[in-house]
Order: sequence, then structure tokens, then C-alpha cells
Amino acid sequence: MRTMIELLRDMSLGTMSNTAYDTAWVARLGDIDHDMSSHALEWIGENQLHDGSWGARNVYYYHDRVVSTLSAMIALTHQGRRARDKKQIENGLLALEQITDNATQGLSSAPSGPTVGFELIAPTLVAEAEKLGIIKQQGDRILGRLKKLREIKMAKLAGLKINRHITAVFSAEMAGTDSTNLLDIDHLQEPNGSVGCSPSSTAYFARYLKPGDEKALNYLKSISKDGGVPNFAPFDIFERCWVLWNLSLLDNFKPEETALIESHMDYLSQRWVPKTGIGFASDCAMYDSDDTSVTQRVLLRFGREADIESILSYEEEKYFRCVQHEASPSVGVNIHILGALKLAGFDRDHPSIQKILNFLRETRNEGGYWFDKWHVSPYYITSHVVIECLEYDLQLCQGAIDWILKNQSANGAWGYFGFPTAEETAFCLQALKIWRRNGNPVPEGRIEMASMWLSENAKPPYPWMWIAKTLYYPELIIQSSIMTALAL
Repeated sequence: MRTMIELLRDMSLGTMSNTAYDTAWVARLGDIDHDMSSHALEWIGENQLHDGSWGARNVYYYHDRVVSTLSAMIALTHQGRRARDKKQIENGLLALEQITDNATQGLSSAPSGPTVGFELIAPTLVAEAEKLGIIKQQGDRILGRLKKLREIKMAKLAGLKINRHITAVFSAEMAGTDSTNLLDIDHLQEPNGSVGCSPSSTAYFARYLKPGDEKALNYLKSISKDGGVPNFAPFDIFERCWVLWNLSLLDNFKPEETALIESHMDYLSQRWVPKTGIGFASDCAMYDSDDTSVTQRVLLRFGREADIESILSYEEEKYFRCVQHEASPSVGVNIHILGALKLAGFDRDHPSIQKILNFLRETRNEGGYWFDKWHVSPYYITSHVVIECLEYDLQLCQGAIDWILKNQSANGAWGYFGFPTAEETAFCLQALKIWRRNGNPVPEGRIEMASMWLSENAKPPYPWMWIAKTLYYPELIIQSSIMTALAL
């Protein structure tokens, strides 16, 4: 576990786990870059799960397992030559059969919703797996109602060709080899050579759209670690603004900590675009209201300026959207925008504040908690509701606090998936400490018990609970949550 100084020094382009889904796309490059493909295949071989599937180790999430397992099996079928590769495909088939047996339940039992682009990517992977003879009868079970969801998503694009400014570029591989007409191929790449800062989209581009593209291959080589690649890279803005959001909950810093924080403030300020905001990476042309609102909040918290028009440009009739062409709204986006508007001086009666509060009431689960589409654990966004809503709706926060306390384990920790985690415990501890700091009661011993457990279980690795095209974990962001939860 890093100290605050070490964490602030380590923040750069982003620290994230490798994923099987993206690495499997790199493994397809055998005819183009044999070494990179071979190393990716090695990583795939070493990271098959015990049940034969691929995906997040600790947290079972249907959408993550489906795209990760299909992608890995397709790569092994294309490029695998060893007896071990064939055995892994056989084990993958058994796992996929088990996954598809539970497909109806899996598609509907993920309250945070599907992984990013699932309704676009999964049909393409299924079609390819069927052509290769990997699967025969499972396709319809895997897809379920996805065809309808895909139609909704494509209707949002209104016939536009996908380019680097349209968020669907992050899932460009969904076009496969049959639907490349959906893509504006000459305008997909970022200056760093990537397609949407996505390794899987970039590997697809370098394999099928512009085979052997040098800039794309150089990008993939630059982000590869131990043969694997992450779900997206770089994410220099996302990492900085979320770490600093956590640190902004604290009141006092040492001089060296303050100096490092100011250097990161400079970095964010220089990349802020008036009336537009910011995106998850400075190398990426896509902007979103989540990174924009979190960045604005930390800029204001640490005495910098950021125009409010950037956030208000995302306002819809009943909520704030995250991106253009969005299929469904995010609770997290709306609560983070609420936090930014709060620091900008918006009072409780402002129409934008009331809009978000009404949205939160409508999306709240019966027990007084929320889910968000960017994180699988309800403790993530429920704790953020407490932190950002205290000045606006005490009753909403009280319900969330009651739910958090009700679900604390006997050892003091929290864990939605049947086992305690440092990250979820940190979220709850942040909420409880800030609730108490604002003069509200917390039953005696509950915070102390949680703090003791967290201090003893703070070190990585951490379960993958953040949602992109698959599950992943952003290490420094998680550590900043733990650090501030203990320091508050």
C-alpha cells in the first residue's frame, strides 16, 4: 500500500489490470506481429480461470465472462497451435456451456447493467464463434434480447459513421468483418495510434481495417505488460481526477503533498476545454460528463477555475447524460455532477439540483441504495450519494446510511459479492465518517471496527469491480479511497 506521497508521484498515464478480452484481440495479430501475438497467447494461457472461463477472478459478472471467454477462445482457435491450446479451448467450451445455461438469469441479474458495448460486441463474437465451429447451439441463449438492444443503440447513432469523436469508437470491433461500412476508417485513430484508447479496438483496426498499421502496433507495444494489455489506456485524466476526488475529502496536507497536488491541478487545468470539459484521457477525442464533473469538483476544491457551462451542456429533461448517443443514464454521473454544482454554489432550489435529486429518488432501490453502470458494487455510488447530498437532502442520505450500517459484517467490513473487500469497506467508511463529521450520529464502535479491519486488509491485489468492456481495477484510485477512508 502506497503512502500519499508515493501515490501522488506514481500518478501518470494510469495503472490498471490486464484483461483477457483485450489481450485476446492482440493475440489475433499472429500474421502481423508474431512476437506480440505469442506473448498475448501466453498471457491468455496463464490466466484461464479454474472453471475454464476467462474474466474477472473474484467477481462473477455474466457479461464480463461471456465476452472474455468468447474472445479468448476465438484467439486460441485462430492462433493456438499447441496441445495445451486445444485443451484450453475444450475447457472453455465446458465453461461456456455452463455460462449459457444461466444466460437468461445472467442477462437479467446484473443490476449495474451490461458491460460497455456488450449489446454491440457480443453478437459479433457469437457470429464469429459460430463460423469457427466453436459454438453451435448456444448463440440464441447468449444473445437473448440483445438484438433489440443493439437496434436501440444503433438508432441512437442515427446513421452516423463512427469516427474518433463518437463514443461507439471505443467498441469499433463490433463491426467485425461484415459491417465495416459503419466505420469512418480514415478517422478512427487518435494521435497516439489507438482507436478510442482501446487496445481491443486498436488490435481489431491493425488486424482487419489497416493491417499492420505502424502507429496502431506501436501503441499496443507501448501499453503491453507481461504480454497482456488493459481495458483502456492511457487514462491519465480519469486516474488523476478520481484520486484527487478522494483526497479532496481531507482537510489538511503536508507541504510536499500540497506541492504534488498542485502539479496535478496544473495538469488538469491545462487540459480543460471551456464549454466542453474533459475526457478520461488527454489523448482521446471523446468527452464525458463524469470525468468533467469530477475534474471540475477537484479544480474548485483546490482553488482553481472551471466553467459551469461544460457541465450544463450535458443536461437533459430529467437527468444529466454521460455522453452523446447514450442508451441509459448513470446514477454516478448525476451524483458527481451534483457535487460539482454544489461547489459552484448552486442552492437546493435550483432547477438542475432538483432535477438530480428527483432522479436519485426515482432510481433508488427499496432498501435505500443505488447501483451505477460504471461499478458493480452498490456501495460505490451509495457512499457517493451520502458524501455529495448531505447539504441537499438529509432524508435521502439517512436511508443510505441505514442501509450501509445494516449490511456491515460482524468483522466490520463490507462486501456485496459474499466476501469482504477493502474497496467496498473504504467506500462505506468514507460515507460514515463524513456523515459523523457533519454532526450526524453513528452507532458506537461501528466506524472503529471498520477502520481496524481496513487497516489490516488494505494491500492489493483487489477484486475487479469497475465496469468498462469488461471488469477491471484501477489500482491507484482504489488505494486513494482506502487511504482517505482511514485518514478522515
